[in-house]
Amino acid sequence: MKPEFRQLRLSQLDRNLELARSLPPRPSGGWIASVREALGLSQRQVGKKMRASGQAIQQFEKAEAEDRITLRAIRRVAGTMGCDLVYVLVPKSGSFAELAEQPTRERATRDVKSVIHTMALENQKPENANQLIEDEAQRRLNRRKTR
Repeated sequence: MKPEFRQLRLSQLDRNLELARSLPPRPSGGWIASVREALGLSQRQVGKKMRASGQAIQQFEKAEAEDRITLRAIRRVAGTMGCDLVYVLVPKSGSFAELAEQPTRERATRDVKSVIHTMALENQKPENANQLIEDEAQRRLNRRKTR
């Protein structure tokens, strides 16, 4: 992907992060069972709407609770209950842009620390090591954006 489009895509993803992070975690029994119960439907009733058995719905609910269900199956059950499936990937911390920059920053840190170590052996250790690392990371990130 071209760098300018990649940057645009990262910006778009980051704009949606606040909303995504505000979503509640999945209920312990899974979304299918929680929504079905909130709507006052039995497994048998949902199964009938899907042209499946109540036991099939029970298996879907169990599979979801155990992280073994497919998106296709959740989408199918959700549609039967008048819902849409929405899923999202969210960085564990920070933004997508920071996540994308992380490998470059790690390489810059490793490389600068190696040079600093060599300089220290020659009694020339710089005082501002963190600033050198940040400068090198920025230089590499800027170079990557122009490619």
